[in-house]
Amino acid sequence: MNTATKKILIADDDASIRLVLSQAFTRLGYQVRATGNATTLLKWVTDGEGDLVITDVVMPDENVFDVLPRIKKQRPKLPIIVMSAQNSLITAVNAAEVGAFEYIPKPFDLDDMTSAARRALSRPADAEAAKAQARAVRDDRLPLIGRSAPMQEVYRTVARLVGADLTVLITGESGTGKELVARALHDMGRRRDGKFVVINLAATPRERVETELFGKDETDQGKLVDADGGTLFLDEIGDMPLDAQTRLLRVIDGSEPTLNPKTGRRPNVRIIAATNRDLRALIQQGLFREDLFFRLNVAPLRIPPLKDRSEDIPDLARAFLLRANREGLPAKTIDSGALDRLKRHNWPGNVRELENLVRRVCALYGEDLITARIIEKELADQQPVIHGQDGPATLSQLVEQKLATYFADQPDGIPPVGLYDRVLEEMERPLIQLTLTATRGNQVRAAEILGLNRNTLRKKIQDLGVEMARGRR
Repeated sequence: MNTATKKILIADDDASIRLVLSQAFTRLGYQVRATGNATTLLKWVTDGEGDLVITDVVMPDENVFDVLPRIKKQRPKLPIIVMSAQNSLITAVNAAEVGAFEYIPKPFDLDDMTSAARRALSRPADAEAAKAQARAVRDDRLPLIGRSAPMQEVYRTVARLVGADLTVLITGESGTGKELVARALHDMGRRRDGKFVVINLAATPRERVETELFGKDETDQGKLVDADGGTLFLDEIGDMPLDAQTRLLRVIDGSEPTLNPKTGRRPNVRIIAATNRDLRALIQQGLFREDLFFRLNVAPLRIPPLKDRSEDIPDLARAFLLRANREGLPAKTIDSGALDRLKRHNWPGNVRELENLVRRVCALYGEDLITARIIEKELADQQPVIHGQDGPATLSQLVEQKLATYFADQPDGIPPVGLYDRVLEEMERPLIQLTLTATRGNQVRAAEILGLNRNTLRKKIQDLGVEMARGRR
């Protein structure tokens, strides 16, 4: 591409940004014109000038989101890069809806900007295709909060995926907001008028997973049929039993015989899966199908842990305070010292842990102002016991620590029903697997060590899905 024949139009009311961009693109050999208002930009475009537009959103005379549709109507093939300091998911989605080639948050990296410009000039955006990627969200209740660089990447990926019907695999630690992202993909996408159906595979007893998904009779059709025309969100997909994985693969391949009795056809669903586990490691252990992983991982989306975006904590904390007040808890404000202390915490429970802490503070403290002293006390009280008084923690203490974290991670601190059986199953599975490993797969010896009848052990091996433990060292 001969850059000397390409002209870039830059619009930003900040003279320093106009200067930096003008100098950078001039050095690269492009022709450049820069303006501080939307009216001039629109005139240049109308006159046929420019091969690329780079523009800020908020201009002195007009919001660029109101101007871009006019530009696209006149010159639908003209690529546009939108930049903005209003770094939210809504800004990214709005930019995609009006046909922007790329959305770049401020402050931007100059290399990112020039790279985006090169791509735009070599592959002009199709206005209709870009428009189909997303629609504007006219609601001030943001599904996701944060202006950090890691969250900007999430916003841009979501904006690209909402208009497609691709299968998405969302990865991230527990409590990072994977379900919120899945809901955003559904609510902003072409299936938004259909149902968003959720099944938490970690909270569903293994023997009931297939029934929950595929139903058991005409009166219980299962969540696959329930999601027909909408989105099926498979939370904690890494906990899905192998038999259910096989049937899910058939659903994706289109060979699953389950029919919607109302239509007589196979359910038409978009599948979004999420996990906090390393699926590649599970594949190596024989616990997850490799072919299913590749069918799910069509569009991967990683959600960063809160510790990697600590600059978002003040916005999150204030949003949670407002949310708690709307739900009936006392109104409170938070000072800078408290926010600094929150930013220094490691947040192993991520955003969910932060929201639960804010709720506790609103409910338990009478002060109207949340200070660093309150946060320090609350964080200290929540530290789990990892050692006994006379040495390393006992098994009971370690189990209590794990369960305390699990309870804290749940909405309102209340786990789903069936907790007792799930906990016993989670304890049984590694206990039996480790015993079989120690006995090199000798079930007679393993049953003796465990104090179980051999037939009972054989049944548990089958029910818990630990057959692969045989013969392992």
